[in-house]
Amino acid sequence: MSSKHGNLSINSDNLFPIIKKWLYSDHDIFYRELVSNGCDAITKLKKLDIMGEYSLPADFIGKINIEVDPEAKTIKISDNGLGMTADEVEEYINQIAFSGATDFIEKYKDKANDDQIIGHFGLGFYSAFMVSDKVHIDTLSYKSDASPVHWECDGGTEFDMSDGIKETVGTTITLFLNEDSLEFANEYRAREVLTKYCSFMPYDIFLKKANEEEQYEEIDPADKLDTDKVIETIVEEAKTEEKENENGEKEIVEVSPRKEKLKIVKRPVPLNDKNPLWAKTPSECTDDEYKAFYRKVFLDYKEPLFWIHLNMDYPFNLKGILYFPKINTEYDSIEGTIKLYNNQVFIADNIKEVIPEFLMLLKGVIDCPDLPLNVSRSALQNDGFVTKISDYITKKVADKLIGMCKTDKESYEKYWDDISPFIKFGCLKDEKFCDKMNDFILFKDINDKYLTLPELLKPVEEEKADSSEADTKENESTESEDKEETRETVYYVTDVNQQGQYIRMFKDQGMNAVILNHNIDTSFITQLERRNNKYKFMRIDSDINDTQKDDTSEDFAEATTTLTDVFRKALGNDKLSVQVVGLKDENISSMITLSEEGRRMQDMMKMYSMGQDMDMSMFAAEQTLSLNANNTLVKYILENKDSENIPMFCEQLYDLALIANQPLGTEAMTKFIERSNKIMLLLAK
Repeated sequence: MSSKHGNLSINSDNLFPIIKKWLYSDHDIFYRELVSNGCDAITKLKKLDIMGEYSLPADFIGKINIEVDPEAKTIKISDNGLGMTADEVEEYINQIAFSGATDFIEKYKDKANDDQIIGHFGLGFYSAFMVSDKVHIDTLSYKSDASPVHWECDGGTEFDMSDGIKETVGTTITLFLNEDSLEFANEYRAREVLTKYCSFMPYDIFLKKANEEEQYEEIDPADKLDTDKVIETIVEEAKTEEKENENGEKEIVEVSPRKEKLKIVKRPVPLNDKNPLWAKTPSECTDDEYKAFYRKVFLDYKEPLFWIHLNMDYPFNLKGILYFPKINTEYDSIEGTIKLYNNQVFIADNIKEVIPEFLMLLKGVIDCPDLPLNVSRSALQNDGFVTKISDYITKKVADKLIGMCKTDKESYEKYWDDISPFIKFGCLKDEKFCDKMNDFILFKDINDKYLTLPELLKPVEEEKADSSEADTKENESTESEDKEETRETVYYVTDVNQQGQYIRMFKDQGMNAVILNHNIDTSFITQLERRNNKYKFMRIDSDINDTQKDDTSEDFAEATTTLTDVFRKALGNDKLSVQVVGLKDENISSMITLSEEGRRMQDMMKMYSMGQDMDMSMFAAEQTLSLNANNTLVKYILENKDSENIPMFCEQLYDLALIANQPLGTEAMTKFIERSNKIMLLLAK
């Protein structure tokens, strides 16, 4: 071929500077593109062999060799794929944006499955110019009459193409790095980038530093390969010892036989895994392999709770593994990682179009060759197909959790505290997920038992059923017309220690409550109530339930009026709401109840205003001070309302009620301690 100088044929005006500077947001991505192109070239050659259009040697192994040279400021990326003729270089390289993969698929569409042809050869190649002042290509086509080709370009729109000297089939791309990109010729930086993008590409990838001293290893001669470069044979002579035999005679015995070892040039070790775990069928994988893969990919040495292996061929091709890590921390500090691959080529972390937002709390890998990527393979095209993939992933996660709840409830309960924030967040973000999970959400009760919502409501529903059986059909008909459907109350606890007094009262009365102590729970139960009209949630201290009151209680209207005046005056709060009730437990003197709606609003405002300067007093929940008429101290205050120490006792009772509801502020706690000391001094006199 005669030497040729020409201009690159650019399909769009000023496209080349855009490719060079802005096609990819991360400049290190050139490694991914060039290695991917090399893998594509190998795949194409193997398909030609399968179709009988080319004959590969029996021992052919596709591989990518990368050589970095920090002194020469170069990177060489070589593959043993199908290579290119001069005409193909003209077509695929000089005419930017003409896709070699597309052309190949079109030509062989009736003979080859295109699933593994992932390249956009052309634009991907030009990612090299983001980091290079100059790029050379040396290539030799697999075709029998092909001649080697040398091509070079200095980053402008001109190129030079001439006869090359390459002797083996394949392509070598040499990058002459610009001054801003010399880091990529550093062996450790190169390994870091290649591990990020190419850890699971389908052919062996080897990395070496130019002019590096050879390293050696010792092997058994039986393990020698034809490609091994033997430096020397190392002989370990047999070892003997003098020992006494059974006749009491001394003799020389051999304790270690003669050994031969070969000292060879150290075999290169590929930096990628050609057969990632997600590409296997679940039945082929062991628990230890799943855990080892998790540690390797996510560098997390805490074992995952469990995992889901996705394996789908129709209506789209998708494989992957989703891991449930321990996520028992506060929700806003949870951060997962789901790595998205396209035919074992890393695309990005946490692409929200494919991965539902709530699943990003997990860790995992998803490989989907059918993803409609844009030309840079860095983002998704807007496609309804992507929504189907997202819906499928959500469904598989829900199916796994439901199946575990049905068939392995013990394990499901064991994991629940760790995974509940994830499930609740999923219910808030995805209605379909919420609908599927509604009856499989667990609630831990004050007796440390885990119950689903149907199990929690079952005693109430059975009681209602028994009651309705006692009614006549006529009465049922009348009541259904006149009576609105009432919601059953599910009581809950947000702080087991703080609300211990209320918990004890509930247990004494044979009542139950569930523990909801995560900051996502306020939003979660509000959504559950909105979607289910059978029940409502109330915090255990939101009301003095009738079951807590003494059945012999009289009307305490007069006592309420009197004590309201006494407590308002003592506390300096003329808006304080006070009620006198007769509680069964006479040891309880006072309790604070907050309106459920007001307290939820306050909790939600606190969560949404984190880090913002906001006056939370405007969202204060309406509170009521309940005084127990059966308590001795309350009786004393009522009977001695004008006594000198009554204001101090009122303040103390109020603070004691508050402490059972929420922590006291710094100033209030200081006064409480001082007041406690004064009361103890009174007793000491």
